[in-house]
Amino acid sequence: MTPAEILAKLGPGYEKAKNEGVLLFFPSTIVKHQDSGIEYEITLCPALQNKPTLPTPHFSPQDATKKGDPFEPPYNSLYIGELRDEDNAEDYVVLLNKYSVVPQHFLLVTKEFQSQASPLSPPDLVQTYLLLAAARKARHNLFAFYNCGDNSGASQPHKHVQFIPLEDEDGPPIEYLARSVKLETIDTPFALTNLSYANHVYRFPDRFYSFSPEKLEPILAQAFLSLLDLTISTIRHDPNYPAGKPSYNIVITLEHMHLIPRRQEDHVLAETGDKLSVNALAFAGMMLVESDRELEAVKTEGVGKILRGVALDSVHELQVQGTSAEAEAEM
Repeated sequence: MTPAEILAKLGPGYEKAKNEGVLLFFPSTIVKHQDSGIEYEITLCPALQNKPTLPTPHFSPQDATKKGDPFEPPYNSLYIGELRDEDNAEDYVVLLNKYSVVPQHFLLVTKEFQSQASPLSPPDLVQTYLLLAAARKARHNLFAFYNCGDNSGASQPHKHVQFIPLEDEDGPPIEYLARSVKLETIDTPFALTNLSYANHVYRFPDRFYSFSPEKLEPILAQAFLSLLDLTISTIRHDPNYPAGKPSYNIVITLEHMHLIPRRQEDHVLAETGDKLSVNALAFAGMMLVESDRELEAVKTEGVGKILRGVALDSVHELQVQGTSAEAEAEM
């Protein structure tokens, strides 16, 4: 199938899966909240308190086999279709998210098991962006996110990129901030320095959504590798970073790619003592809470402080100075 064909099947597929009871939709309310220069969207969804609590997975084939892999066939009505990256012979399955707070929330899953602790490959990036570009052409608004590693907020060990439909054509809240940055040099990663936590951003070329897959791949791969290098560098500057593979969140829109290094999955709210799980959605500017009590605790403590609690300090200035020194040494 093509990305356009996948998107055309989402609406009917979502309604079918919901009517059959295979997909569970949880109604919610969105509360706007200003913090750290962003108007965050805090989604209040009390029904999520009844969702089964999944343990943090260990991202290995053995773990998936032992607990059962929901992304393995035979597929039920959550199945939308399949995509293939012909150049790299990589196959993907597109599935609706079983526990849906946003209608038509869907997943791009590697057909063969790959670990959620592994970085996105060039084919992963291309297929992800082709879905975003196809959505734009169909006048739908999407963004993608990926939770990588034990401390990223991921809930399944099988590699999957998630897609959230939006009513706002300008993208998730974090995009307002990214778009406002004026760059002196193109093709160079930058940071949103007024945020409370380390973040690394890459801006795609103008009209990137019109590029062919062959032209998309090298740019997406370079963007990701440059941001990943900065992410690993940020982690190395933290003497107390937990042992094991690095964890980070990725947000991909039509215009930008964001990487956010992570130290821990949960934040304990100061006011209530409740444990709040944080994934890439929160760093896109869309935090999820399950009760009025949690909502008020988040607003009191501050979204920026909560995100900093699970992320890292920025060392962007040190990284920029290091890059400048290297450039001078090469001259």
